Amino acid sequence: MMCRSSRGGAAMGIAVMVAALSATSGYAQAPAEPAGTRAGAIVEQQAAKAQRLTPYQPGKLEAWVQKIDEHLSATEVKWHPFYGTAYQGAGPTLGAGYVFHTGDYDSLDVRASMSINQSKRVEAEYRWPRLLARRGVFRVLGGWREGVDQNFFGIGTAETSAQDRTAFDFRQAYGSARLDVRPARGMLLFGGGVEYLRFEQRREAGSSFEQRYTPATLPGVGATVNYVHTRATAAIDSRPATGYAKRGGYYGVTAHRYDDAGSPFSFRRVDYDVVQHLPVLRDAWVLSLRGRVQTTYASADQAVPFFMLPWLGNARTLRGFSSMRFRDRNSLLLSAEWRVLVSLFADAALFYDAGKVTGRRADLNLAGLKSNYGIGFRLHTPATTPLRIDFARGNEGFVVVLGSSAVF
Repeated sequence: MMCRSSRGGAAMGIAVMVAALSATSGYAQAPAEPAGTRAGAIVEQQAAKAQRLTPYQPGKLEAWVQKIDEHLSATEVKWHPFYGTAYQGAGPTLGAGYVFHTGDYDSLDVRASMSINQSKRVEAEYRWPRLLARRGVFRVLGGWREGVDQNFFGIGTAETSAQDRTAFDFRQAYGSARLDVRPARGMLLFGGGVEYLRFEQRREAGSSFEQRYTPATLPGVGATVNYVHTRATAAIDSRPATGYAKRGGYYGVTAHRYDDAGSPFSFRRVDYDVVQHLPVLRDAWVLSLRGRVQTTYASADQAVPFFMLPWLGNARTLRGFSSMRFRDRNSLLLSAEWRVLVSLFADAALFYDAGKVTGRRADLNLAGLKSNYGIGFRLHTPATTPLRIDFARGNEGFVVVLGSSAVF
């Protein structure tokens, strides 16, 4: 009897489950809306659209920027464009490089460029990015450059005018090794390196520069120096990338020492840098702020040659002024940008720059700043800014700036 009851109960349970599944199935397969009604028309449109679904196709601009990003991040041996100028103010520059990947991540990049004014640059860089359990990046760089018709307006901010422009030429050979380390793969950054730097300042006979300046009136005129340059950096860096960022910041100090035992031109320099990106409305707007101070130190029997003085005026400092417009022993720079996301790979920006150079550190204040304002447009990838154009206006005129990197 008990066995029969169990069988009967099991049969009844199965019947109940089948009935429940049938009811559920009937509910899931509700009858279609009758044709001719609004609900029926919507159902028909959705069904027709589902049959025409295709993968997303990026627009021409987005596809072009994606190709640049893939090219910059590719790991195979490749040719690539190189826009690095020999020196500031050399004008539009064209160049090319070839990357040899000597391992899974390390690479050797050989590159060269020439500017419109015949300035030249040739160099090779070895990069090893995954040292010390992926916490360090090691670089070795060596090359030669020649700068032609480089701007010089004199020393100081208030004491010079655009009409004071003269020009000089130079040749430079350099070789360096540098290591940057993030101890815990976090925001802390420490770096250091050593560089050999030979700088030969050249004067064209009879030029306005030679007529106006002599070694007695301007330290470094006609000099050739052989520097051993050492540097050390300590910073907090929370930016996701240095080439393009919409959030995070950089707060760092870098100490430089330039030693040349055979000349009276040994000195020290300290750079203080602050950058902060503040996203607004889920990164649709970004307020970017930057401050930089550079100070130099030399003993009583030494001097800073004019071509090694801190300067302001170019595509990444005072954008409304000529390249290297202002030079002196110390400099102060302040910049602000309000960036608006136009599309996934394009930004527009309103910007303001202000700064000055001084002979004394005590004069690094907000009095007597030179300033400019303007509007800019940038094409970027998630980590780089391959094209930037800024239209800037200062009190010396209007300047159009082209760049292949972020301002800061």
